[in-house]
Amino acid sequence: MCRAVWVVATNPRGKGLPRSLYRHEQWIHSSIHRFSEGDGLDLSDTEKPRLLLMGLRRSGKSSIQRVVFHKMSPNETLFLESTTKIQKDDIIADLIVRSFIDFQIWDFPGQLDFFDPTFDSEMIFGRCGALVFVIDAQDDYIEALQRLYMTVTRAHKVNPNISFEVFIHKVDGLSEDHKIGETQRDIHQRISDELSDAQLDNIHLSFHLTSIYDHSIYEAFSKVIQKLIPQLPTLENLLNILCSNSGIEKSFIFDVLSKIYIATDSSPVDIQSYELCSDMIDVVLDVSSIYGYDCGILSNGCDLIRNPRSPEAEPSGAAPSPISPQGDGEAHAVIRLNNGMVLYLREINEHLALVCLLREDNFEKQGLIDYNFQCFREAILDVFEIRRKKFQIMGNNTLNRQET
Repeated sequence: MCRAVWVVATNPRGKGLPRSLYRHEQWIHSSIHRFSEGDGLDLSDTEKPRLLLMGLRRSGKSSIQRVVFHKMSPNETLFLESTTKIQKDDIIADLIVRSFIDFQIWDFPGQLDFFDPTFDSEMIFGRCGALVFVIDAQDDYIEALQRLYMTVTRAHKVNPNISFEVFIHKVDGLSEDHKIGETQRDIHQRISDELSDAQLDNIHLSFHLTSIYDHSIYEAFSKVIQKLIPQLPTLENLLNILCSNSGIEKSFIFDVLSKIYIATDSSPVDIQSYELCSDMIDVVLDVSSIYGYDCGILSNGCDLIRNPRSPEAEPSGAAPSPISPQGDGEAHAVIRLNNGMVLYLREINEHLALVCLLREDNFEKQGLIDYNFQCFREAILDVFEIRRKKFQIMGNNTLNRQET
């Protein structure tokens, strides 16, 4: 475990750096232009895409939702009651950046009967963006695989564009690593054989080993959410440019409150790097809750983290926002590790933060990194603005049709 010295800085970066330091800026604007011409922005209507949570009873569906999106302690989920009816939750719309897209989570009871005449498959699966099926790895999963096959085939028939994700959950209870691997291979092989026998090889399933007691559930949900973000290729390209021109080893765009990363650069994700970047958010949040002002841990009006425990942080009834309402990109935090690496966190807007891992030698050029970040942030906000205008036009058109 690396010991660290952390520093929170608010000084404005050096102004007037030559634009030649960011020579790919022209590429960014051309990328934004191509994106504005329709790079995955078109939606058939203004309904929110759905993310469905399915699985047998006591498989851990509701626990996953409460831990990831409601910040419930994993130990408290032991007292949750079984889901008895479909629960619709707009929590992602409050946590994930609204500049991208709003989601609904539908948590389904384990005893759901697809052959019930009241079950409307078209309504359930028609607007579904992703279906997450949770399997309890500690239990006999034969029945769960049968239900998974039935669910996948029914959903794919209604909506072939659904992204199917299988969470092999509660792997923390499997004591040996080889047993975890054997369980994953067995589940993968069994469901693949079932689909192959039914000549449904075109259905692709993604498998994730998860537990609510570590970072695996956040990483798995990050990958699920990324598949529902049409702007992901543009974000990855922008991150690649930032990393290559700033000497950054790895970078993530995090939603601060949920700790889901909505984009990362194209280099492989190392679980230790992800855990370090994710833990940095927890460190800053925890320190801000103790030493921070009511408006945040920074004192110059361009805070990064607001005090989530302060009743004055948000209006009554609203979810506390972890980022300053100004969202001007001035706030940042630095953690220097004793292995020669630096964790660098920069505010993008009131919901998102960029967390980078780089070598301390490269961080000596902080002026260059800060200027590059400002260009990167402007490009990201341009993407947000394009989408906002797109949906504003779509909303106006919908109102005009209703009036006529």
